[in-house]
Amino acid sequence: MSKFLYKMGAFAYKKPWVFIVSWIVILGAIIGIISTSGINVSTETRIDGTESQDVLDQLAENFPIASGGQGSFIFEAPNGEQIDAPENIEPLLDTINEIYNLNYVINPMEIMQEQGQENGEDMQSMMAALPESNATHRPFMVNDMPVPGVIISEEGNLSLFSFQLTEQVDNLTESQLDKLINLGYQLEEDTSLTVLPSGTLTQSDIPIGGAEEIIGLIIAGVVLVVTLGSLVAAGLPLIIALMGVGIGVGGTYSLSNLFEINNLTPVLALMIGLAVGIDYALFIVNRQRKLILEEKLSAKEAAARAIGTAGSAVFFAGLTVMIALCGMLVIGIQFLSSMALVASLTVFLDVLVALTLLPSLLRLVGERIVSKKARQKYEERDLSKPSLADHWINSVIKAKWIAVGLIIIVLGTLAIPVTQMNLGMPSGSSANKDTAERQSYDLVTEGFGEGYNGTLLMVAEERDSKAIQPEEYLQLIVNLSEQEGILEVSPGGFNDDGTVGIISIRPEHGPTDSETQELVKKLRSSEAITDETNLTVGITGLTAINIDISKNLADVFPIYIGIIVLLSLVILLVVFRSVLVPIKATVGFLLSIMATFGVTTAIFQWGWFGTLFGIDTGGPLLSFIPIMVTGILYGLAMDYQVFLVSSMRESFVHGSKGDLAIRKGYSTASRVVVAAAIIMVSVFAGFIFTDDIMIKQVGFALAVGILIDAFLIRMIFVPAVMSILGDKIWWLPKWLDKILPNLDIEGEKLTRELDKKVTEDK
Repeated sequence: MSKFLYKMGAFAYKKPWVFIVSWIVILGAIIGIISTSGINVSTETRIDGTESQDVLDQLAENFPIASGGQGSFIFEAPNGEQIDAPENIEPLLDTINEIYNLNYVINPMEIMQEQGQENGEDMQSMMAALPESNATHRPFMVNDMPVPGVIISEEGNLSLFSFQLTEQVDNLTESQLDKLINLGYQLEEDTSLTVLPSGTLTQSDIPIGGAEEIIGLIIAGVVLVVTLGSLVAAGLPLIIALMGVGIGVGGTYSLSNLFEINNLTPVLALMIGLAVGIDYALFIVNRQRKLILEEKLSAKEAAARAIGTAGSAVFFAGLTVMIALCGMLVIGIQFLSSMALVASLTVFLDVLVALTLLPSLLRLVGERIVSKKARQKYEERDLSKPSLADHWINSVIKAKWIAVGLIIIVLGTLAIPVTQMNLGMPSGSSANKDTAERQSYDLVTEGFGEGYNGTLLMVAEERDSKAIQPEEYLQLIVNLSEQEGILEVSPGGFNDDGTVGIISIRPEHGPTDSETQELVKKLRSSEAITDETNLTVGITGLTAINIDISKNLADVFPIYIGIIVLLSLVILLVVFRSVLVPIKATVGFLLSIMATFGVTTAIFQWGWFGTLFGIDTGGPLLSFIPIMVTGILYGLAMDYQVFLVSSMRESFVHGSKGDLAIRKGYSTASRVVVAAAIIMVSVFAGFIFTDDIMIKQVGFALAVGILIDAFLIRMIFVPAVMSILGDKIWWLPKWLDKILPNLDIEGEKLTRELDKKVTEDK
């Protein structure tokens, strides 16, 4: 591997424009595709194989108009006024009728009346026979007739208008959604009422390239300048990272009209692509500069050797990240699979760009990669004066048992909140208080109960596939009304042939509450629900979907962890030719990931120090946070493991034993690893201050995870444990040593051959 990469680096340095032009052409082609075909991303999170998704698919086939999303407006009258005051009635009715006249909004009363005529039944009489609701509100009456979809709170100051869409909200065009929301806001202008749309209608696109990411890049640039000591050298990693994510994220967008792309997918690729792209290029440039300064090599030879040595570490570090990401494919969830594939592709591109474009750019820079000032400073350095890294590693080795004990205690304490971690999907209850989504949620809760924010949809069918009898439909509603935990049950009517009926269920508790989860389980399993009927039922709706997502992800999490850990252990075993190094690396990671989830739970669920991160309300953690963050952090943590420990192994291979190998390796690699970690933390932290709560949580967890793993595990725990074990850390059974391929990641064979060639030439 080292020999191959050395030759490739030498060729790229010799023929720089071959790779420079090629990458620019690829990027230009992608930009051209995007400019002509546009971008199409989705907020849908399908979970195939779950009951809620199966029921939705069934509705899409047999009752299409009922398979769309739901929306609502909450209207609030000023203090002391009533919603149904004479001056409000006419503009309120006009607004409701205009919304119902939209071709993507369903008028349930018209459907009930039509179906009542077709079935020879008086739907009004049927509705009059329904049991009384437990809810403390009243219908909005005009001329002694209820206005469909509209209810008024007991105090009369709040009104909720709920409606069904023919499409999922994310399938509506921007103009359709704007027209719908603006109709609600127009009422606010025409009356003294306050109008707020529900959270389902205020879903926003997740922006890429905002101020937060730019700030992260600026910090990364400063760190690069400090580490490499040159603006020219510092600019190269940024160029490499931007090229990698430009092609990776841009390529994703260019295919968005052919394949369904979740809006989180390019953001995740951007996060990881920027971080690893900068770091990988930093490792290579730093190695080239060291070879120039320490070995007195020319920039040309140093660039080729840097690609052959540090490039090998970059290749296997990238491979580890890709394996960790691709492990998500076994989960079988479409949107997670697309995230994993796109992020993996971006990492692959970062590696490829670093190994080909970077040496080409180094040719353009030439000997200026190390300035005259830097060369002079290196020559005048005081070798007798220990560096900060020397002081640190000596202290860690001296107090190794204390260091290991403290790390375990500290990270164990930080992990305590994990025992109370609650997983779910974001809702209005966890949005910031100054958002329309949160204000709407609170007003609905105040006037009608929290369950009105998480309506469940029941779908009923006859067991023999015949048309549903109205009396059975009515009995089902009666049975539901008698169940604990249900606030209100409302009929939704039948499809054209009467074989499918729908019912809306309002729980007593909120959409993310454990009581609502238990209610969904009971509705799916209790025979009392269908007592005295011949019906089968299923439960769906946004709340049920979110419950199924959380459950499925929790079920597959152990399998996922097992797969990525096993595959990564094999890679680390081959790379380091040691049994104990991969085990030690994995144990350290488990400590850091538990502490990461503990801190994330305390901040986002408990609300501790929330104002520092732009949140004012605690709520459940994103249900796919554990899987996503674990996979990404495992791959990135192994990056630092590879770069740090490979330097220690290189020292060991060249004759240094015991603590001496640890000290030399640490002094060689720690500075650049610390710089890389700071860069990653800066890039990820930039996403914490976006408005989207999901991106906040992912960015925070990744930033904290890197902070803990790089500075506590890799900088303290790893060298301390290695010092305790001594040279045994490199133990490998002879039989295993014979069958394992020798990847020469430290470039020992390459260096030996090159040095021999130099000697022969002399």
